[in-house]
Amino acid sequence: MTPKISDSYLIEQKRLHEIYDYGTASIAHAPNIKQIFEEKNFTSISDYGAGKKNLEKELKRLECRQFNYFPYDPVFPEYGQATAADLVCCIDVMEHIEEEYLDNVLDEIKNISKKICYFSIATTPAKKKLSDGTNAHILVKPTRWWLPKLCDRFNILFLNLNPSGFVVVCGAL
Repeated sequence: MTPKISDSYLIEQKRLHEIYDYGTASIAHAPNIKQIFEEKNFTSISDYGAGKKNLEKELKRLECRQFNYFPYDPVFPEYGQATAADLVCCIDVMEHIEEEYLDNVLDEIKNISKKICYFSIATTPAKKKLSDGTNAHILVKPTRWWLPKLCDRFNILFLNLNPSGFVVVCGAL
C-alpha cells in the first residue's frame, strides 16, 4: 500500500479529531455538493478525509436524494479504504497532507474519481495548532501552486477563489 500519512502525524490527527469542532468545514459545502450530486443524477459519494462524517449528516439533513456514501479517513480505519464514486469530495483535507505524501494522496483521489471531484483547499493558516504549537494547516500554499498538481490529474471544470482558499470542481481525465 502506498503511504499517505506518517505514524507521528496520524497521532496528531487523532488528537485533533477529539476536538468537537474539528472537521466541520464540509457542513458549509453540503448545499453545493447536494446540487452537483442531484443535477448530475449521481448515485455515489466518496468522502475523502471524512473525519466524523459531517458531510453525510448534513446531506441527509438537507434531504439529499438517496446516495451510497463511502467515507475514508486514516484516523478512522473502521471506514475502510478509499472507494471509487461518481462524486469524490475532499473538503479541508489537502492543507493537512504532509508534502512528501501529497502525490500519493492526489493519485489515489484521481483513481477513485469516476466523474467529478470537489476540492476545498485552504491557502491560509488554521486557527488550530498541533501539539508542538505549529499550525494545523501544514501545507499552506497559494492557489497557483496547487493548480498544476490538480491539472496533471483532472480537468478543471470550475474554480472559485475566496479569502481563505479556493474551491475547485474537477472532472476525471
